[in-house]
Amino acid sequence: MEPAKLFTKHPASVGETYGEHLAMASSFGLRMILGGCACLIHGLLPFLFVKTGSKQVSTLHETMVANRRRAPFPGILDFVI
Repeated sequence: MEPAKLFTKHPASVGETYGEHLAMASSFGLRMILGGCACLIHGLLPFLFVKTGSKQVSTLHETMVANRRRAPFPGILDFVI
């Protein structure tokens, strides 16, 4: 596969340019990090961030899965956690 296609094939499959995909994936990553930190704090102090983790998961799912047009992509490193 051409090196340039490694950077453009997947973004194109979700209707984005490389830059758009970089921005979107980075925003998802930041939301996951902040949501994860809120969950860790909630574990120690259960009266804080009571709904933050579940709200982040719901928001990410809506944005990433439910409301996104996407062409099938047989990803090289595609997996589900």
